[in-house]
Amino acid sequence: MKGKIRIILTVLIIMCISAGTLFAGGQKDEIADDGKLKVAILLPGVITDQGWNTLAYNALKAMEKNLDAEIAYTENTPASDYEELFRGYANAGFDVIMGHGFEFGDAAKLVAKEFQDKYFIVTSTMISQEPNLASFVINDIEAGFVEGYIAAMLTKTGKIGTIGGMEIPPIANQQKGFLAGAKYYNPDVEVNAVYTGSFHDIAKGKNMAKAMIETGVDILTPNADETSLGVVEAAREVGVTIVAGGGSDLGEKNGDIVLLSLMQDYGRVFTLLVQSTLDGSFKAEPLVMGLAEGVTSLSSYRGNITLTTDQKVKIDTLVADLISGKVDPMDYTD
Repeated sequence: MKGKIRIILTVLIIMCISAGTLFAGGQKDEIADDGKLKVAILLPGVITDQGWNTLAYNALKAMEKNLDAEIAYTENTPASDYEELFRGYANAGFDVIMGHGFEFGDAAKLVAKEFQDKYFIVTSTMISQEPNLASFVINDIEAGFVEGYIAAMLTKTGKIGTIGGMEIPPIANQQKGFLAGAKYYNPDVEVNAVYTGSFHDIAKGKNMAKAMIETGVDILTPNADETSLGVVEAAREVGVTIVAGGGSDLGEKNGDIVLLSLMQDYGRVFTLLVQSTLDGSFKAEPLVMGLAEGVTSLSSYRGNITLTTDQKVKIDTLVADLISGKVDPMDYTD
C-alpha cells in the first residue's frame, strides 16, 4: 500500500511540474514562460536543518538575487524519485537542474543524456558528462584539517571529537582531514571520530555527543546536518565548546556554545557555475574548491572561549599557509 501511495504522489508531482506549477516546501510558485533563467535543485533533507540543505537553499536564493533567476526546490527527495523529478523539472522548462549531494549523480547522468539542451550540476562528487553535466566538491580534507587544528589547540583535556552523519565521501574526507589537522598541531592529542548513520536524527546526535563528553572530550566538531543540532544540545548542557563543520554558520543561532564555523560559500559556486551556462563558458568537468578560491572561510568568533592573540595568529597563519600551498593536508593524511 505504501509503495502504491508513493507512486501516486510521485506521478502527481510530475504532473504538477509538467503543467507549470511546482509545490516546493509547501509554497506554490507559478512557472511562467517569460524567458527568465530557471534553476531548480533536489535536496536530500529539509531547508531548516542549519546544515547541508540550508546551505543549498541559501545558495539558491543567492542565484535568485544575483542572476535574477526563477528558482524551485524539492525537499526530502526520496532516492526512488530522483530520475522522475530531474525529468519533471526539465520538462517544465528549467534551464539548470541541480542535485545537492553525490547520491544524485547516477540519476543526473542518465537524465542529462535525454535533455542535452539543459544543464545538470551535482554537488559533492567528481563526475562529469559531455556536453551538459558538471560537478564540484568542496575541499573537505582541507576544511577538516582546519577544524582539527583549532580543536587540538583549544582542548584542555587533550581529547577532542568529531561527529559525522552518514559515512559518505565528503564526511569521511572531513574526518580524515580533522585527524590530520589535530595531529599536525599536537601529535599527542586524542581524537574520537564517529558517525551517527543519519543526517536527521537529533536525539542520536545528542546521545553520541554525551557519550563522548563523558570520556573527557571537551571540544566537539559536528558535521551531520540536522543531527548536529543534537550535538549542540549536549554541548550546551555541560558547557563543551563546538568548532563546527558542515558548511553553514552553526553559531549564527547557537553563538553561546559554537566558537566558530568553517563555512562554505555555495552561493558563490552556484552563481559561478550557472553564470557559465549563460555566457558560454560552461565546461562539463568536475571542480574542487576551497580556501584559495574563497569558497571556504572561517566565521566570526563567538562561544564561551576567548581566544588569545597568539591563538588567532596561529589560525590565521595556518589558513594563509593552506592558501599558498606551503601546507598541504594530504602530506599529513594516511
